[in-house]
Amino acid sequence: MNFATKLLHGRSGIDPFTGASSIPIYQASTFHQFDLDQPGVYDYGRSGNPTRHALEEAIAVLEGGSRGFAFASGMAAISGVFMLFSTGDHLIVPEDVYGGTYRFLTKILSRLGIEVSFVDTTRISQIEAAIRPNTKAIFIETPSNPTLKVTDLAAVSRLAKAHQLLTIVDNTFLTPYYQRPLELGADIVIHSATKFIGGHSDVVAGLVVTKDEELGNQLYLIQNGMGAVLGVQDCWLVMRGLKTLKSRLDVSTHSAGKIAAWLDRHPHVQRVYYTGLAAHEGHELQERQASGHGAVLSFDVGNRDMAKALFDAVRLPIVAVSLGAVESILSYPAMMSHAAMPAEERLERGITDGLIRLSVGLEDVDDLIADLEQALAIAAAKCLANR
Repeated sequence: MNFATKLLHGRSGIDPFTGASSIPIYQASTFHQFDLDQPGVYDYGRSGNPTRHALEEAIAVLEGGSRGFAFASGMAAISGVFMLFSTGDHLIVPEDVYGGTYRFLTKILSRLGIEVSFVDTTRISQIEAAIRPNTKAIFIETPSNPTLKVTDLAAVSRLAKAHQLLTIVDNTFLTPYYQRPLELGADIVIHSATKFIGGHSDVVAGLVVTKDEELGNQLYLIQNGMGAVLGVQDCWLVMRGLKTLKSRLDVSTHSAGKIAAWLDRHPHVQRVYYTGLAAHEGHELQERQASGHGAVLSFDVGNRDMAKALFDAVRLPIVAVSLGAVESILSYPAMMSHAAMPAEERLERGITDGLIRLSVGLEDVDDLIADLEQALAIAAAKCLANR
């Protein structure tokens, strides 16, 4: 069964109990046990719910894993996975990791005595050099946020297995439509389902898939014990969004490619980060390990004044935190997604004061380009006048 068909006819499609074309919302906190000696599948809403179960099975099937888990947010999913580790353990993480993950690792997980090394994961030699006797896992974002560096998932997975480490991949940007890390050797996949999977800026959610059942059992203990589960209304919204994932990404990715190529030629843009550009350092690797380049790109306009003027002048994209929605979203990483990262560390990772991230939505691509054109012209004129 091909991906588009799985989205509509997989576990999130027809309800197996009633035949309903949409999985019902089981708005229940507890479940009657008809026989104390033979308890039912569900007993308490935190431990399990039919609506949540359908979403968890759906994402597991799409990623090719054994167990799926729905958390209350992307960060709840990430922090739940990091709770697999204990005091004295060591983790290897990308140096340009998402700001929320960086904050959790440096401000919260560090208090538990878990050590983290931040390295350039696009350089396998740097990962290997960072491995210690107490290293337990390698965490990957690819493409990374917001500079879209591409890490070789198969190579990292082989290295991890050689040292008996887990490979954990944040697959938010590409979703299982474009990239399936478990098929390349990873052990755990994480999504902020708030983004492309939900896709409509109306839900906050996180998803995790484990490759094997034993790892799934360990994560279920954490999910149930910590209680950061996704509510049933939100589970239903994520499943609704999931059904149109392929169609939305097909349009948004095509538009992102056109916009990236146009920005790359623009005189007021210093640099464009998009894996679909042939000049991108990770372009060929992305072509090998994924089936698409996604709908997110970043571009540098040189300085904060230029960026601020552009944000003030755009009319179509909303200026906001987040990405992956039907509407285009412009973000300012220095003050939004990576605000938790110290300025000097941001700059070392290429997250400059002129860097802008664009998540391309479903608007007409020519309208988006025209809007960016007028905004860049206004911003350039304003900055010139202020000199």
